[in-house]
Amino acid sequence: MTKVLFICHGNICRSTMAQCVFTDMVKKLHREHEFYIDSAATSREEIGNPPHYGTVNKLRQVGIPVVPHRARQMTREDYAEYDYLLCADTANIKNTLRIVGPDQEEKIHLLMDFADEKNWKNGIINNSGRSIADQWYTGNFVTTYDNIVEGLNGFMKYLRCRS
Repeated sequence: MTKVLFICHGNICRSTMAQCVFTDMVKKLHREHEFYIDSAATSREEIGNPPHYGTVNKLRQVGIPVVPHRARQMTREDYAEYDYLLCADTANIKNTLRIVGPDQEEKIHLLMDFADEKNWKNGIINNSGRSIADQWYTGNFVTTYDNIVEGLNGFMKYLRCRS
């Protein structure tokens, strides 16, 4: 089973949206038994809160179910539990490393690192530096959603190439 943790600052927008979209994606492929999917925050600001209404609205617009979720902060134990810790932006990577320590198993990546195949050819995942658009500042959930879908499509392609 492949365990994937999506990470952003507050765990109410980008990481939750990625969790919902990926959950829907694997269900439509009838592969839900192959994955354990969750999301978490690097901060404590939104702990216990449900997904942001903008995230919920965008997911409803595109017909993707919102998974039951309350924001939680990631822990050091998450590093041992998950195969992939996929961050929304480079600040999330820095904060994740602060929480878990060195990435000795190379599990921590930007989700957008998978968007372009040349970033992960031959099993080497390069840091593309591409972030998922942060709708917290722009209010643009469309671009955020589009980035997430692009990253997740690449991630699924990457996983298929590895099997």
